[in-house]
Amino acid sequence: MGSYTRWVRLKFKDYYLYTMTFEQFKATLNHDQPPTGIPPVLTALWYAQKDNWNKAHDIAQDIPTREGSWVHAYLHRVEGDEGNAHYWYTQAGRQLPELTPEQEWEQLVTSLLVAG
Repeated sequence: MGSYTRWVRLKFKDYYLYTMTFEQFKATLNHDQPPTGIPPVLTALWYAQKDNWNKAHDIAQDIPTREGSWVHAYLHRVEGDEGNAHYWYTQAGRQLPELTPEQEWEQLVTSLLVAG
């Protein structure tokens, strides 16, 4: 039983907010399913990193927030659809980052864990 089972959970609305680090989140990628109760934006990023773009996109397109738009933009960037990515970056109030997709994934996860 690693750090995966030692997270502190706080009930907030319909989600459990986990106190976890980027490294702990990344370690969950060794599991078959994302951690229970994490916000949809993190669930989408979890599936994206597991190479399940369709599942990640299905989740992201239903998140009506700037954070959801940022994840949506990232997914279209990974897909190679620059026009669609640009639209979603604009919806998120962001510009296309000067980062690799891998670096952007890390930035997204880190930012969303802190915002959680």
